[in-house]
Amino acid sequence: MGDVMQVVEIIGAGGPEVLHFADQNRPQPGPHEVVVRVVAASINRPDIQQRRGLYPPPPNASPIPGLDISGIVAETGSEVTHLAVGDAVCALTNGGGYAEYCAVPAVQCMPIPKGSSFIEAASLPEAFFTAWNNVIWGGRLAEGESLFVQGGTSGVGMAAIQIARQLRNARVFATAGSETKRQICCDIGAEAAVDYRGDWTGEIMGLTSKQGVDVILDAQAGPNTQKQLDLLKYDGRLVLIASHQGETAEVNVRQIVRRRLFLSGSTIRPQSPVYKGRVAEALVKEVWPLIEAGRITTRIHAILPFSEVRKAHAILDRNEQIGKVVMAVDADLAETVPGTGHGQS
Repeated sequence: MGDVMQVVEIIGAGGPEVLHFADQNRPQPGPHEVVVRVVAASINRPDIQQRRGLYPPPPNASPIPGLDISGIVAETGSEVTHLAVGDAVCALTNGGGYAEYCAVPAVQCMPIPKGSSFIEAASLPEAFFTAWNNVIWGGRLAEGESLFVQGGTSGVGMAAIQIARQLRNARVFATAGSETKRQICCDIGAEAAVDYRGDWTGEIMGLTSKQGVDVILDAQAGPNTQKQLDLLKYDGRLVLIASHQGETAEVNVRQIVRRRLFLSGSTIRPQSPVYKGRVAEALVKEVWPLIEAGRITTRIHAILPFSEVRKAHAILDRNEQIGKVVMAVDADLAETVPGTGHGQS
């Protein structure tokens, strides 16, 4: 291993043109970290927001974008005992994923599900961490309840639909912007999907016999906030993971009190490694077996070489993606399955 690696830096705020390649020293692991030789890295909406200057990394996080990766452990910290050099892993990073090597807290690393390629594994961490943290823990979705997902074909949306169906036997509804996307939502477990540009409030109320839903997962907020509160049953939970349509909203507080509604917001990136490690443990125990059995799937919209990071960002800028956009950082290994020759532990 050389001491210098190639990374993607953000030079200013703007469109994909502000992404530039640079050489940096390869990171060294802290006592509780590992350094992963990155094989694949996926593109996430927070990366886009960071590039636009709207989502600065938290203190002590890498300014290099990239929140989920897959690869091979290249070095371990002095206190790491459950991972070894050569292990194939996927990980939720604190930043730094757009690079040939990335330092990650060891507890945020997970084994690659059996049968999954490095490309597929790189699409999992951010989406499934976010879905689990907000639907199962934040939204407290219980057996047989109902979930409404705004943006059903985003990475998080698709993870949320499948977790809700497979682990909670929930009735799931979603929004999506095209007939193709709406059909995909239904194919992976949604009972129905509606156009977010139409009367989605009326349609969801009709689909639920005017009862509404128990939990809503949303990244838009703004003027949608009160509409979504209106859709909740008594004791319903609205969980916001972003505010793309506006940072403020006028809501009926009396309604929240009278109907015992719960409105919360969540970002997982600033959480401690201990907290993220708990999420990782839950995913490996509850979700990974379902992925290995084919009951939960990941959808890859596009695979691009690392050199085309600007093109990868442009796909999300145009909102074309259905599922995840993934970059092959190591093209020779990216589409291989660990344990079948390349990338074995």
